[in-house]
Amino acid sequence: MGKSTGANRRFLVLQGPHGPFFAQLARHMRETGAQLWRVGFNQGDRFFWPDRSTYLPYLGTPDQWPDWVTQVFDDKDITDIVLYGDTRPIHAQAIAIAKSRGIMVHVFEEGYLRPHWVTYERDGSNGNSRLMDTQLQEMQDALAQRDLELPAAPARWGDLRHHVYYGFLYHAAVMLANWRYRNFRPHRSLSVRQEFRLYLARLFFMPAHALQRMIATQRIKYGGFPYHLVLLQLEHDASFQMHGPFDTGAEFLEECVKGFAEGAETHHHLVFKAHPLEDGRMSQRTILTKLAKEYGVKKRVHYVRGGKLAELLDHTRSVVTVNSTAAQQALWRGLPLKAFGKAVFSKPEFVSDQPLDQFFAAPKRPDSKAYRDYRHYLLESSQITGGFYASRARRRLLRQVVDMMLAKDDPYEALSRGTAHPRHHLRLVK
Repeated sequence: MGKSTGANRRFLVLQGPHGPFFAQLARHMRETGAQLWRVGFNQGDRFFWPDRSTYLPYLGTPDQWPDWVTQVFDDKDITDIVLYGDTRPIHAQAIAIAKSRGIMVHVFEEGYLRPHWVTYERDGSNGNSRLMDTQLQEMQDALAQRDLELPAAPARWGDLRHHVYYGFLYHAAVMLANWRYRNFRPHRSLSVRQEFRLYLARLFFMPAHALQRMIATQRIKYGGFPYHLVLLQLEHDASFQMHGPFDTGAEFLEECVKGFAEGAETHHHLVFKAHPLEDGRMSQRTILTKLAKEYGVKKRVHYVRGGKLAELLDHTRSVVTVNSTAAQQALWRGLPLKAFGKAVFSKPEFVSDQPLDQFFAAPKRPDSKAYRDYRHYLLESSQITGGFYASRARRRLLRQVVDMMLAKDDPYEALSRGTAHPRHHLRLVK
């Protein structure tokens, strides 16, 4: 593999996950000899970056950003950029400029095999990932000399409370102390004050939501009826917005209820499971109640607010989603899957091409053996054990990702060429 160091590497860090992960990553990277600077777009970014000497506040307007970041590339002689999520406008523009100048692009994202994994790729993620153009046979060829005993699909989110807590701190900092960043505009439609209120409400109502979730899950679990499961996503999530066919979450809800009413057996039920971070900005329960009544399936539609996915997957007949990565837990179980959007797992071997009403009537099962190879490929390449939010999960992640970032080959090339670093999936930190 050869020795990899950070000597002569100069990293520009853009926006990351809420919390201290990027600052801790920078500390480890500096120990390799690399230099790092962080661009801050608001006081929340500043709050989680303790090193003032390497913090670069961006105070300009969105229109001025491309010229500003280009100048930073020149002034700092940047060789690499690091970011979380590649579709927000400031990141998409920076990536395009970086690629035109031969600057390496490191992209972090939530794990394709969450909750115990994080995704690390180069150039793009989700619908912009190299996985989109990689055929299953190529993956199987890369794995030909590998023999890894794979772990079972995790059944829990992992560090949801930490995620919400850091989101609360981030938006509180922006709301209360953002006077210096007068030109800052959030990449989502809601104002910072609205985002803060939603995070505060989530923290306050967590016990009540947990009780509602438990009651709804028990009704389904002990109801004795066959059911189909719909995995909901955050309407403002980049994967839903940029790589899906629906403009709003309500459109997807109606598509599912309509297809179910037209195709499913009359004794089957339909269960909608909300995303664990659903914050109520769209009243999914209210919309579903109205749709179920309109399509004549009022007593057969259920809504579960977050919670453990495994309990519902263990008994469902099929799964429907736009492009949620949680769908991979369904594929791991051999469950029929219908996905509407672009996703890294949208391979013909796995995802049904049936119209939705026909899918609910007689869903086709995936090629489970092929999916096992696909999952194996991900675990040996872009999926890293750990997480962004809980301290134990960050430690796990940092032990592996620094070497991967310094490597010449990206995670997929490294697997094909035999230069991949050893992976540590089997002994998860407790």
